[in-house]
Amino acid sequence: MSRVIVIGAGGVSAVAVKKMAMNSKVFTDVLLASRTKSKCDRIAADIDNINIQTAQVDADKVNELVELFKSFKPELVVNLALPYQDLSIMDACLAYGVSYLDTANYEPLDEAKYQYSWQWAYKERFADAGLTAILGCGFDPGVSGIYTAYAAKHHFDEIQYLDIVDCNAGDHHKAFATNFNPEINIREITQKGRYFENGQWIETEPLSVHQPVTYPEVGPRESYLMYHEELESLIKNFPTIKRARFWMTFGQEYLTHLRVMQNIGMTSIKPILYKGIEIVPIQFLKAVLPDPGSLGEDYTGETSIGCRIRGLKDGKERSYYVYNNCSHQEAYRETGAQGVSYTTGVPAMIGAKLFLQGAWKKPGVWNVEEFDPDLFMQELNLQGLPWHEIFDAEPEL
Repeated sequence: MSRVIVIGAGGVSAVAVKKMAMNSKVFTDVLLASRTKSKCDRIAADIDNINIQTAQVDADKVNELVELFKSFKPELVVNLALPYQDLSIMDACLAYGVSYLDTANYEPLDEAKYQYSWQWAYKERFADAGLTAILGCGFDPGVSGIYTAYAAKHHFDEIQYLDIVDCNAGDHHKAFATNFNPEINIREITQKGRYFENGQWIETEPLSVHQPVTYPEVGPRESYLMYHEELESLIKNFPTIKRARFWMTFGQEYLTHLRVMQNIGMTSIKPILYKGIEIVPIQFLKAVLPDPGSLGEDYTGETSIGCRIRGLKDGKERSYYVYNNCSHQEAYRETGAQGVSYTTGVPAMIGAKLFLQGAWKKPGVWNVEEFDPDLFMQELNLQGLPWHEIFDAEPEL
């Protein structure tokens, strides 16, 4: 018997909670909480094989969170809310005394800046409290770190080059829509690119570095170098890495729409006055764009996400590619959500499951690659995200 609180009621939460219900021997009691309780109620209405409750909570307010925790008495809090709320939820977990898991690192509301330092600063406090905090347990970050840890454990003596490659080859049949929270998505891709090489970070203009990459079952797709948070933790935890990069695909229509919105100021995070009311343009844009949770029914195609790794084994150079392809239609048939929500929600459930079973439980604050990857890799195959390996192929990147 276990008691888990899930905070957030978007597409990722819908997948995570439904997959928890499919693993009812571990997840017996779940409380789904969000600022908008009706969204929680819609998710809960589809679940009948575990005890599920819903509640309204403002995740920015530590006192509200603590009161919610006191009433439900969870063993774990799964944060699937906004990255701005990571620290308030971690503070509430410490105040009450409960372990924590999230899928994305903290960023301040007033600055598009992604780094783990804010959450890593909690390491000693969680350790002293005997609590576990698991950071970045989605796909990327998340599975990308697990893939890297698995490669390091089983296939390499020394990882030297890491390229995380993320392709969404799906079609949602909308003129412009984002696959997860529009505000977070647009902030992420409009910031400057950054990659690690020879001991230093190298910065690039947004989406200025790109090249075609061939993805299994998909083919070649133009892929753009971006900064992504797992690079920061992976170079720390695998110090032999000489170069680490992150690549993501975007269609030309998407980029054209994005460029226009940038040019007219709609992606700005700086408040403006409109008819005497202060609004943030990107938050208004989020309100008028399609809800990512509504894209699933008509979504076709698939995602292909993986790690391309080069390094040494027994003194010899080798290359390794580990990846998953996820069908948007299959994800929708199983959970009612599109593939991007599925590939994030399933790993969040797996991480929670391993914590509750005691396999991923140790006091402190940890990124996923700091745990043993083997059980997680087994669960990926069982829970709908099977992985595949290619050894010693000619490297593209």
